[in-house]
Formats: sequence, C-alpha cells, structure tokens
Amino acid sequence: MKRLSTLILCVLAWAGYASAQVSITYDDEAEWKAYDDFNTVFLDKTNSKYIYKADTKQSRADHRGNGYRDNDVSGCAAAIWCQAIMYDMVINAYNRAKVEGDDTRMKKYRQLHNSIYDGEKSHYVNFDFHNCNTNNGWFVYDDIMWWTCALARAYETFGKMEYLTNSEKSFCRVWYGSAKVGDDGSYADPARFEGKYGGGMFWEWQPINNPNPHKAGDFRSACINFPTVIAACLLHRLVPEGRTPPTSARPVRQTKEWYLEKAKEVYAWADGTLVNSDGRVADGIHGGGPEYSDHLYNQATYIGASCMLYLLTHEISYLTKAKKAADYVMSNMCSNYILKYETGYEQGIYAAIYAQYIKMLIYDCDLSYALMKKYLTHIQRNIQKAYTNMDPVRGIQIGNFAKKTSEDDVVESYGASGMPALMLMFPASDTATPFVGAKEDRYDGPSDVYTPEGKLVMKNATPEQVHKLDSGLYIFQRKKVLVK
Repeated sequence: MKRLSTLILCVLAWAGYASAQVSITYDDEAEWKAYDDFNTVFLDKTNSKYIYKADTKQSRADHRGNGYRDNDVSGCAAAIWCQAIMYDMVINAYNRAKVEGDDTRMKKYRQLHNSIYDGEKSHYVNFDFHNCNTNNGWFVYDDIMWWTCALARAYETFGKMEYLTNSEKSFCRVWYGSAKVGDDGSYADPARFEGKYGGGMFWEWQPINNPNPHKAGDFRSACINFPTVIAACLLHRLVPEGRTPPTSARPVRQTKEWYLEKAKEVYAWADGTLVNSDGRVADGIHGGGPEYSDHLYNQATYIGASCMLYLLTHEISYLTKAKKAADYVMSNMCSNYILKYETGYEQGIYAAIYAQYIKMLIYDCDLSYALMKKYLTHIQRNIQKAYTNMDPVRGIQIGNFAKKTSEDDVVESYGASGMPALMLMFPASDTATPFVGAKEDRYDGPSDVYTPEGKLVMKNATPEQVHKLDSGLYIFQRKKVLVK
C-alpha cells in the first residue's frame, strides 16, 4: 500500500560516497546568481541578438568559429548544437522558478526564454533545417537533433505550437533526409543496410552541398543515436493521439505510436552495438567494432534515453542500464569524486548535458533512498568544487571544476555552462534528506502538486490526495514528498 513516509538513511553501497551530507557553501540565491552571471558574460544582447558567444574574448556572437583557441576574436558564436544546451538552461530556470512558486522569476525567465528563442531562430536561418549554409545553417544530423530535444521541451513548458511544429520538422528532416539538400537521411534502415550494418543513425551527410548516399561503414555515433531516442520519447509524450499516419516520402510529423516504436528500435541497436556490460558507451562505429573513448555527453544521453524509455514502458531493464551508465561515470570518469574535464573544443558543454539527465535518474525513476543519496552526493561534490574554484569577480567557472578560475582567464561558454546548469537542476536546499509526510508536518491548506521538473500533477491537493498519487517524487507545499 502506498504511503507518505519518512525514509531511513541507509548505509551507502559505495564507500567513497558513504559520508552523509556534503558540506556546501552555496545557497539557492547563489545558484540563481551563477545562472544570471553566466548570461551576463556570454549572452550577446547587442541589437537584441540573444545568442551565446564562444568565449570571454568575443565582444559579440556573429558567426561560426573556434574562437580564441584559434586566436579569433572577430565575434565567434558558440557552436550551434551547444546553443541548444544553453537554451535548455533557460527552460530549466523557468521550471525551477515555477516549482519554487517564484512568480517574479517565472516572469523574468519566460521573457528571457522568448528573447533567446527569437534570437536563435533569427540567427539560425529561421529554423529552416534544410538550409545547409556552413556559417549559420544545418549540416550535421546531431546538431539538428539536439535542437529537436530542446524545442520539444520548450513546447512542454510553454505550450506554444510553433515549438512543437519545429521540433517535429527537425526530427523528420534528420530521419528522412532533405529533398533540397539531397541527403538520404540519418536512419540506417535495416531493410536497406543488410545484416550487422543495418540499424541506428548516421552522424553526417557528405559532401555538405551535394551528398552521396550513405554506405554501411559510415559513422554511426552515440551522439546522434541516443539524442534521437530522447527526442522520439519526448515527441511521443507530446503529440496528440489519433493522427493519421503520413503517406509522403518525407513527412514533417509522425504519429504518437511511431515515435515510441522508433525510440525503442534505435535504442535497441545503439545499446546492443555501442554499450558494453559495464555501462560504458562507445563514441561510435564505422562498420567494425565499437570505438571506445569516454565522453560524458554520451554517458549522459544514454542515461537519459534509458530513463525515458523506463518511464514510458516501466521495463526495469532500461532503469538497470541507466544506473550502470551513471555508476560508470562515477567509477571511471571522476578523479577524487570530481568529473574529469575533457579539453577538446566544445567538450566543456558535456557537464551541462549530464545535468539534464542525471536529474531524471535521481528524481523520476523510483530509486531507493540509498541510490538517490549516492548520486546526489556525487553531484553536490562537483557543484561545490566548481563553486569554490569559480572566479568571484565574473561569477563564472572555467569548466574544469578542480581548477581555480582567475579573473584573467579566457573562459569558454561551453565549460562555463557546467556549474550553472548543474545548479539549476539541483537546488542547494535539496539535500535528499528523509522526506516528511505532509500530515506530520505543518499544513498550510490545499496546494498544487508538481513533478520535480515543474509539471503540474494536481491542483489544490490535500495531503490525503497526495497520498493516493502514483509512486514517485513530488513537490507539495514547496517540500519534496516521496509517495511509496
């Protein structure tokens, strides 16, 4: 029988994380300030542009480029796919403000969201995903798919049909290819590519302006396969029932059932091909064996894809895989509990992607208290290290959480996104302490109930009504309540 309960702190299975609460020196206000400081430093607002700069040496965000790493200070914008991750952050800020019941911040971040959306749309050719202009157009499949996910979340949060329309258009452009560009699509259709070469998603089309048909040995990477699963799960959750299946060769939207079917199919291929028994995700495959190199964004999207399919299907195997992937990160991709920094250009964004999906695992997926505590302690250690090592003048951190950031450091927006992205998803006041049932705590009258992501579950609920909800974690009267 379900009940609101006080949970007893268990001895953690992992000795390295067995200490109780991490001692933190930041608070909720410091977290909000960190996000605002990130935008102050990196968001180009000149002429109402509202897209992100590549680094602190850029006075504006005008064009694609590698920024100060190539001694270019001519106005380099952050990479197009990383703009999508930074766009996710403003959606997360709004949702957190909503959960906290902060009307002032809700208004602030909704307005900021609208400005960033308009700025990104204007800069990136009006979200015409068939425009492969190499400066501000679209020419890699995963660039498009990251935006599919972000636009779906925007629709889920704000409800504007334009966001869902663009999300579906971008998904279908990746899946089916483009008559205008001439590519045959990312989907490696098993009916076309026989045997072991069939299945999954190709990473790119080449050449950009006159593509050749894909061959069996072309690169199929984790960074397109697992975001495709996430996007398909999001769209399955969001599109209405009862659509008529499209009949055109290149549709711009699909049915609810089709999205889930393809999410499962792509996941099955990618999980079976790119992930080992320890939960380690390979970067991709060119037709031979999987090519392993550890990247946090691949682990993160595998966690996210696994969690989303678990939540949609309730099949425990998906949750088992998500936990293995998270455990692999903690065991093999941390040094003294802190995430190792990947130094390649744009790779600093990986921690922000990790924030998006590790939260889903911790709060949405029916974990035991011991596991919740283990994973949350891991996150809090990283936030605290980053906060200790940030530049207090500009309020930003270089992305290598273990390294002190000085006022004179050139900081890329990619790495700088990590600390505020994690902070937005994990409030300082969230300690994962035992949850106290509403009956046993002060009762302020009927209140709305939300998921940790800010989705309204029930309006004007009483403790008795919360008691009857499905098992899971909820926000009730600004407290976290676990229904078992």
